[in-house]
Amino acid sequence: MDKVLQTAGNQEPLLEIHDLHAEYDTDDAVVHALNGFNLTLQRGEKLGLVGETGAGKTTMALSVLRLLPPRVGKITQGSITYDGIDILNASPKEMLALRGARISMIFQDPMTSLNPVITVGDQVLEVLKLHFPEMSREERDAKVDEIMKLVGIPPSRKEEYPHQFSGGMKQRIVIAMALVSEPELLLADEPTTALDVTIQAQILELMKQLKEKLNSAMVLITHDLGVVAEFCDTVAIVYAGEVIEQGSVEDVYARTDNHPYTSGLFNCIPDLYTTADRLQPIPGFMADPTDLPQGCSFAPRCPHCTERCLKERPKMYMRGNHGIKCHRFASEEVE
Repeated sequence: MDKVLQTAGNQEPLLEIHDLHAEYDTDDAVVHALNGFNLTLQRGEKLGLVGETGAGKTTMALSVLRLLPPRVGKITQGSITYDGIDILNASPKEMLALRGARISMIFQDPMTSLNPVITVGDQVLEVLKLHFPEMSREERDAKVDEIMKLVGIPPSRKEEYPHQFSGGMKQRIVIAMALVSEPELLLADEPTTALDVTIQAQILELMKQLKEKLNSAMVLITHDLGVVAEFCDTVAIVYAGEVIEQGSVEDVYARTDNHPYTSGLFNCIPDLYTTADRLQPIPGFMADPTDLPQGCSFAPRCPHCTERCLKERPKMYMRGNHGIKCHRFASEEVE
């Protein structure tokens, strides 16, 4: 599983995000959603993006597709490079060629992703019409039937409408729409949040099978550390709009050296092998994105906070391929 990280220096990354800053201009204040966000993704890599609600995970995904809400959301600094393409300076025509064809996204709620007055088959077909106009009608129909079978929906149901499907089946349709073009990168934004536990397991198993079949790179946005352990090669922990720890699943989950926030997340997970009466929650609340602290954004909640933490933002300190953005590791190699 470390292969993805070990070969990173020998190939151009598929996706590279550098020092990305994004904000939302609301009536009350400016919300700083991303604050120096850095991320590198290799071809075929499956990366889990973990963090609390409001940490900036979805904003990152929308930024990659240049889909931040117009007039409200904007990128103020940084760069996004996808397979050599400068995303932030790409033309509308170039972005149209990327979205849905080379980069696809699965959103949290399938109800908001499906048109209620168009049959599900036509909604999958629309992706092929837009991005592969050279395909014949017969080829498109065959491709739609193939992807629907792949996600576990009988092609005979493609003439039905979204309201005729359960929540889990709707999510399968959304996954079919995202994968029918066989994208190089799939952004999956908490794809099982709106589903019950049994259906969640089915959808995750389906995605696991599809990633092995198609070998697309994937960013899985989730709150569930257990899902990341089973599903991903690498993991990035996000807090207050920045990646504060990253590495292979083995390195981060070894729990020998972690960012204090990552340690707090692990301590919140029930453990069948301990006799603790209570879980250990992380005290306090995430940093206010309208008024971020001067130093480390986690300092007000950190049990290891020092005067330096309050005044100086930490760099990413590397141990091989394992990076931790914390002053406690300042003796390590700086990224």
